[in-house]
Amino acid sequence: MTTTYAPARHRAENVQRPARRRQRPGASLWQASPLTYLALIIASVLSIFPIVWTVIVASRDNSSIYDIPPPLWPGGNLFSNISRAFSNEQAAFTYGLVNSVVVSAVVTFSVVFFSTLAGFAFAKLRFRGRNGLLLFIILTMMVPTQLGFIPLYILMVKLGWNGQLQAVILPFLVTGFGVFMMRQYASAAVSDELIEAARVDGCSTWRIYWNVVLPALRPAASVLGLLTFMQTWNEFLWPYIVLTPDTPTVQYSLKILASGYYSTDYAQVFAGTAVATIPLLVVFVAFGKQIIGGIMEGSVKA
Repeated sequence: MTTTYAPARHRAENVQRPARRRQRPGASLWQASPLTYLALIIASVLSIFPIVWTVIVASRDNSSIYDIPPPLWPGGNLFSNISRAFSNEQAAFTYGLVNSVVVSAVVTFSVVFFSTLAGFAFAKLRFRGRNGLLLFIILTMMVPTQLGFIPLYILMVKLGWNGQLQAVILPFLVTGFGVFMMRQYASAAVSDELIEAARVDGCSTWRIYWNVVLPALRPAASVLGLLTFMQTWNEFLWPYIVLTPDTPTVQYSLKILASGYYSTDYAQVFAGTAVATIPLLVVFVAFGKQIIGGIMEGSVKA
């Protein structure tokens, strides 16, 4: 009996090689390149720099603002400058902050409520003239808001609302952008089967909206609420037209702070600007949690 041995080269080829780990298709799309990190760093610096510069100027006196090179570190006059901004009787800065909180909160709540309600109706309800009304709402988005300021101001004067907060609240209780945004989101987030199941269970249209549709629209409603609050808080032109220095918003008060007779007290103006930015940051953090929570909840359900 003879035994034959295969060459070493053939024996090595017969040895099972470990399988290479295959890369999932499309996985490279989620791998950030160094250029991506560089672009994100530049975008972050450009976004944060105005806030940092505002705090730096607000914490120094007027003499150091004109220094060359400019100061890059905060000073020690932040609280004194903030105190001077609040104690300015002509600007009524405290009153302006309270008015802006009231106006922004009422407008945001109204826009989110009516937009989600109308978006649900346009997306899931069947009624005559639905497409025509939606087209009309889209057309209103193409008209610049500034074109309606003159007739709107005349209307406010005839109603006797000139110089009152309702003049900056009622014209903006609902927006075409909000309705269109909620309609598009409701069409994708709420299925027709879910609506039919709720109707089979005996739910009315209002209860379907409140218990079924509104929770599904929470992520988009949070985004809309954030954008609406920021836009209303930063609005300057229309409050400047229709309000008076006795009933200012925060942007109107900042304008009064910047209107010096001989020279502008930039330290005081930037201190007021820094304080006026705090509510925006608080709202952004609050709504940001809701947005992330809604997105995570939707991904888990999917």
